[in-house]
Amino acid sequence: MKKKVFTLLTALALSTSLAAPAGAAGNHPGTPDQQIYNSSGFTNYEQLRMKLQQLENSSQGRVEIEVVGQSNNGRDIHQARVGNGDKVILIESEIHGNEKTGTEAILNILSYLGSSNSPEAQKIRDEVTLVTLPKMNPDASELDRRGNDMTWQEVLEDFPQLEEAAGPTWNYYYEGNRPNTQGDDYASQPGFDVNRDFNPDLNYVPASEDIPGNSSDPGWYITPEAQTVRDVYKDLQEEFGEVDVFVDLHHQGLYYVEGTADPVTLSLSAQFVPDPSSEEGAEYAEYAENYDYDFSRQLNVAAYEALQSMGSSPFDNITLYSQGLDLPGTALGSFALNGSGTVLFEVTGQTQSMGQKKKGMLVKAVETGLNAIIESVADDSVNQLDADKYEEIPETSYSPSL
Repeated sequence: MKKKVFTLLTALALSTSLAAPAGAAGNHPGTPDQQIYNSSGFTNYEQLRMKLQQLENSSQGRVEIEVVGQSNNGRDIHQARVGNGDKVILIESEIHGNEKTGTEAILNILSYLGSSNSPEAQKIRDEVTLVTLPKMNPDASELDRRGNDMTWQEVLEDFPQLEEAAGPTWNYYYEGNRPNTQGDDYASQPGFDVNRDFNPDLNYVPASEDIPGNSSDPGWYITPEAQTVRDVYKDLQEEFGEVDVFVDLHHQGLYYVEGTADPVTLSLSAQFVPDPSSEEGAEYAEYAENYDYDFSRQLNVAAYEALQSMGSSPFDNITLYSQGLDLPGTALGSFALNGSGTVLFEVTGQTQSMGQKKKGMLVKAVETGLNAIIESVADDSVNQLDADKYEEIPETSYSPSL
């Protein structure tokens, strides 16, 4: 993959949009309409490099840091790994560069597991191998926007077989296909929604007949960021046989608990493609043997019950994200079809108005849910949870119904 010369980008003064590209069908994970963020108070790329090095040093090697790929602009994509157990949990954050609370939660968890000598921390390290990809779309993070920094011409240079395609792909942000809000200068710096660039066929080679595609089609692995995540996933499969759990950390707009005027704090989800054994999911039938929706639901129940047990805000108003989705081009959809239990976190809030107190509260909510997943996998209690309780979690509404 050809890389652009690295330049340290100055944070944009203008805020950016999370709206989906033109042609996107409805609101899907990470694509709320008309939502604007900036990154004030969050860990930037250079700070992340320093913090990860500090974690590795202070943990005396318990936390292992590795560069596993580069962004299109040549920035390192870091992996932080802790634990030596047979159960593998992979967590990524900032696949959309303006969705940042997950990175802070990951750093907090790594700090605890790397430094604590408590029996609980040791149990997790013995039973689980936790692999994290914090800030896995660093170009987008530095630009404080959803899409990466890459042109369609660069894709064609890397994949000349796509010259005959009716491209560009549907998830490409550029001057004629840009979010309908101010702040994203995709005319001068076009890019792709990386979370639509995944394919359940982990060995897929981009083909012109599969472009431009749409939101219910698999992606293509044309971005170096998606390729890096795919390669990490495949390496873990080779090492352990399977990736037990995959968690993706996102932000969402202002939604409500269905049937109320109560704003949602955080949404969870286990469902990103139809069941491959069902009529609706027949196109994914080859993955039916791997797909484990009940385990995904149990993981979500573990997170939900932990958040509910915390009591008042910000741990109340936890909901299910939109259900009935068909998104094989997302990391969650692709990895669910490959046998991983999957969990989506969608934190509410616009970070430019969040303030330090709210930021801290929401990071703690993500951290609480993640810890519940990690602990329940470590002690196998997740397998004792009633998967059907997932259906009892309140649903999300895009507007108050009262």
